[in-house]
Amino acid sequence: MSTEEKPAAAPRSLAEALRGRDDAELAALLRSRPDLVTPVPTDLTQLATRAGTRASVVRALDRLDLFTLQTAQALAVAADPAPYDELLGLLAGDEGDRAVSAALPGAVRTLREQALVWGDDDRLRLVRTARELLSPSPQHPSPTGLGPTVREATAGMSPGRIQEIVTTVGLPSTHDSVSAVAALTGLFTDRERMAELLAEVPFESLEVLERLVWGPPYGQVTADPATRLRRLLDRGLLLPTAPGTVVLPREVALHLRGGRAHRTVEPVPPPVGAAATHPPQVVDATAAGQAYTALATVEELLKDWDEGGPAVLRSGGLSLRDLKRTAVALDVTEPVAAFWVELAYAAGLLASDGEADERYAATPAYDTWRERPAAERWTTLAAAWLTATRTPGLVGGRDAKDHTLSALGPGLDRSAAPEVRRRVLTLLAGLPEGAAPDAGSVSERLRWERPLRATGGAAGSGSGSTGSGSGSGDDLRSRLARWTLTEAEMLGVTGRGALSAHGRALLGMPAPAPKAHAERTDRSPEPTGPGDRLPVHHRPAVPPPDSPAPPSPLLTALTPAEQAAASAAAARLLAPQLPEPLDHVLLQADLTAVAPGPLQRPLADMLGVLADVESKGGATVYRFTPGSVRRALDAGRAATDLHAFLAAHSRTPVPQPLTYLIDDVARRHGHLRVGAASAYVRCDDDAMLNEILADKRAAGLGLRRLAPTVLAAQADPAGLLEGLRQMGFAPAAESAEGDVLITRTDARRTPPRAAPEPVPEGPPVPDDTLLAAAIRAVRAGDLASTAPRKAKAGEADAGAGSGELPRTGSAETLATVQAAVLTGESLWIGYVNAEGAASQRVIAPVRVEGGFVTAYDHTADEVRTYPLHRITGVAELADDEN
Repeated sequence: MSTEEKPAAAPRSLAEALRGRDDAELAALLRSRPDLVTPVPTDLTQLATRAGTRASVVRALDRLDLFTLQTAQALAVAADPAPYDELLGLLAGDEGDRAVSAALPGAVRTLREQALVWGDDDRLRLVRTARELLSPSPQHPSPTGLGPTVREATAGMSPGRIQEIVTTVGLPSTHDSVSAVAALTGLFTDRERMAELLAEVPFESLEVLERLVWGPPYGQVTADPATRLRRLLDRGLLLPTAPGTVVLPREVALHLRGGRAHRTVEPVPPPVGAAATHPPQVVDATAAGQAYTALATVEELLKDWDEGGPAVLRSGGLSLRDLKRTAVALDVTEPVAAFWVELAYAAGLLASDGEADERYAATPAYDTWRERPAAERWTTLAAAWLTATRTPGLVGGRDAKDHTLSALGPGLDRSAAPEVRRRVLTLLAGLPEGAAPDAGSVSERLRWERPLRATGGAAGSGSGSTGSGSGSGDDLRSRLARWTLTEAEMLGVTGRGALSAHGRALLGMPAPAPKAHAERTDRSPEPTGPGDRLPVHHRPAVPPPDSPAPPSPLLTALTPAEQAAASAAAARLLAPQLPEPLDHVLLQADLTAVAPGPLQRPLADMLGVLADVESKGGATVYRFTPGSVRRALDAGRAATDLHAFLAAHSRTPVPQPLTYLIDDVARRHGHLRVGAASAYVRCDDDAMLNEILADKRAAGLGLRRLAPTVLAAQADPAGLLEGLRQMGFAPAAESAEGDVLITRTDARRTPPRAAPEPVPEGPPVPDDTLLAAAIRAVRAGDLASTAPRKAKAGEADAGAGSGELPRTGSAETLATVQAAVLTGESLWIGYVNAEGAASQRVIAPVRVEGGFVTAYDHTADEVRTYPLHRITGVAELADDEN
C-alpha cells in the first residue's frame, strides 16, 4: 500500500497538525498571529512550541470575538479531548440553539486557524496553555462560573468519605476511590438519574445550589453545617475543598444549567443601531463644512505660533497654562484644543525646534501643506488622524505614576487607537447612507468583538458569565470609540454623526448600497439564553439567519499605496463640496472688514497682517487698529501699498476713517528708531525725546540721553520697542547700518521634522513576500529535522529526526561527504553559521575541495557552498519506503 493510499492518521500533537496544513493555511496562521514569525521559526516543531507559549496565547485570545472566546472557554471545561457534539452541547444546551449550531463551525475554524485548537472533530484539543488560562481554579475562576470536576474536587478527600457519598446516592460501594469517583461522575452526568436525585432534595437545599449555579461556585460553611447544607454534602452535590469552603461540582452545575457552560451565549454580534437618519446630501455638505473649519483651525493655530510657540516642558509636552491660552486663542474648550494640537503634530506640521530654549513651532512641511489645494490638505490631516496612535482624549488624565498627561507629551500613545478608529468608521459604513449610529450600540459591538480588551484583564481572569455587558462601562476601547465619533465629526469625516462620502472613500471603501445594508441590519437575531432560576427552563431560541455570522475581522491598516489612492479618492469627492475662496472683502465705516466666505491665500495672508480677527463664523470680521496697521508697516508695506490693496480687494468704497487711520500711523511710523547698543533710541525731534524721558512709564527702560537726538537704554531692543509702543509711540527697529528692519511673521520654523511614527500593537502583520519566505524556510527546516536517517551500527532505527544536530568527527564527516559525491545520495547535516546559529539541512553533495563542500541544499532549494569545519556532523538518510 503506497503512502498516498494510506489513510491520514490523526495528529498526535500541534506540530503534527501544522505539518498537515498547506502553505495557504500556514500563511493565514502567521498573518493572524504575527508574533510567531518574529524571528522566523527553524521548523514546524519550533512554530508549534512558540504558538503554545503563554505570551503568544494570551495575545491570540485577546483578539477573539465573544462567541469564539466562549467556544474556547467551553472547551476548557470539556473533556480533553472533546468531541464536537460535546462542545455543541456546552454552548447550545440540552434543548439546542439553532443560532449556536450555525455559528459554531466558524468559531471552531477560527480557533483551528489560529492554532489554539487542533485535532479532528471527534478529538478537539485546546492547546495546553490556553486550557490552563481558561480552566477554573480557585485563584482564577472561569468566566463560565463553573468549578472543578468531581474527580478534581475529591482529589484530597479520604476514601471512606467518598464511599459514604456513593452509598448515600444509592450507588453500590466499590473497592477503590477511583472507581467510586467514576461512578459518582457517571451519576451526575446522567440527566434522568440526576433529575431523580434532585427530586429527593428539599426546596431549601435547592435554593443553595441556585445561588452557586452560575458562579462563583464556592461558598462558606461553618464547622456544623445546617441541615439543608448537610443534605447536599452527604450526596456530593457540594464537596469540601478546604476547611470552611465548599464547591459546586462542575457536573452538577451543568445539569442545573441544562448543559450550558455560559448563562448567555452570543453567537451573533449585536447590531449597530441608528440614532437618526439624514439625507446623504446634507451629511456630505455638513461634513465638508466641518472639514473646512478644521483646515482653518489648524492654520490659525500654527499662525499663532509662527513667531515661536509655547515652551516645551522639561518632561516634554505643553503646559496646562499654554494649553488654556491656545484654547482661548482658538475659542474652543481645552480638550478640543488638545485635539487640534495633537492632530497638527501627528500630521508633521508642528514640532519642537530643538534649541536650548526649546519651543514649539511650525515645521517646513507646514509651508508646503498650505500651498496645496484645500481637499488635499484635509486628506493629509484625516489620514494622519486615522493612523495615529497618539490619543488626545487622554490629555489631562493620569499615567501609571500619577503624573498628569499633557498635550504633545509622552504617554499618550495607545496602540489600539488606529484599529478602533477604523473599526468604528467601518461600522458606520455598514449603516444605510445618512444614518448616524447610536453610540451605545457601537460600544456594545466593540465589546463583542474584543471582550477581553473590554474587561481590561488577562485571559481567564474574572468570574461569572461572560457577556457583552460584562466589561467595564468605561474601558479604553469604549472611550476610544466615543472619542472617535467626536473627533470624526470635528474633522469632517462624518456629518451630523453619519459617515460622509469622502469619509467612506478615505477608508478605501466603495460606494454604499443602503437598502441592502438596512435589510441585513433588520434581520440580525437577538441572542437568547436559558432561564435564571431552578428548575431550569429554556426560552425558545430566535431563529438564526440561514448562514452563520462571520467572525469579527482582524483590521489592518492600508498599505501606503492603498492609503494614497484612498486619500486621492476622498479629495476628489470633497473638493466640489468645499466653498470657493473669495478675492474680495466688504469694508465698513466702523474700521472693520467683512469676509463673506473663505478668502484666497494672498488676500487672507495680507489681511491677517493688516487687521485683527474680531469674530469668526460663516463670515469673518476683521478690525483695523493702529497696532495692526503698524504691523503691516513693520512688514515692509508702505501707506500707498495699503491704500492700493484695500481699493483693489474691496467691493465697497474704502471708508474715509480707514484712510485717515493708515495715513496717521504711517506719518508717525519710524519717526523714532530703536537699535542695539545694547539698545538706543534716536530721533531728529529732541522735543519727542524729552517727552519720553519725562514720562513715568519709561522708568523701567533705564533711559539716559547720550546726545540731543539719541537716548541709551538698559533694556534690550525688543523690550524697548514694546515699552515705547505701550506708551503710544510708533517706533521702528533698525539694523546696525541704520536701515529699518522689516519683520516677517512667518520667520520661525523648526528644522525639518518627520511626523511621529505610530507605536505598533505588537509585531506588524507580515506582507505576502515575507510570509512566502518564512513558510519556505520553516518547511525547509522541518524537512531537515524530520528527514528519516539510517541508524549507526549498534543503534536502533533512527527513524525521523529528533531535532538534535548530528555529531561526527571531522574525518568521518569528510569521508561520508566524499562517498555521497560518488553515489549521488543526500545527507542530513548539522551546520553552524558565522553568527553561531545552528540549523539542520538536507544536502546532495556535488564537489568537495579546499575544505569546502558544494552541494544542492534541499532546504533552501539552491546550490550552496559550506565550509567543512562548520559542519557539526553528517548522517545518511534512510531509504524512502513507498
